[in-house]
Amino acid sequence: MMPFLYFPEDKTEYIPAVIALIIFIVLAVVAMYLMVKKSRRDERKFNQQYQQQLENNRHTTEHT
Repeated sequence: MMPFLYFPEDKTEYIPAVIALIIFIVLAVVAMYLMVKKSRRDERKFNQQYQQQLENNRHTTEHT
């Protein structure tokens, strides 16, 4: 009825799939870590570069 579903009797056939899954999960976590790290670095760089304008905008919005 559904020939594409295959559940092996020998459970050791699942080992390569589990290893591949673990590798992809680790790579996804590393990629997420690197993106967050780069984002924080970019935010710091932006704040340093435009600090004066940000302060001016805060002062003008406070008085309004």
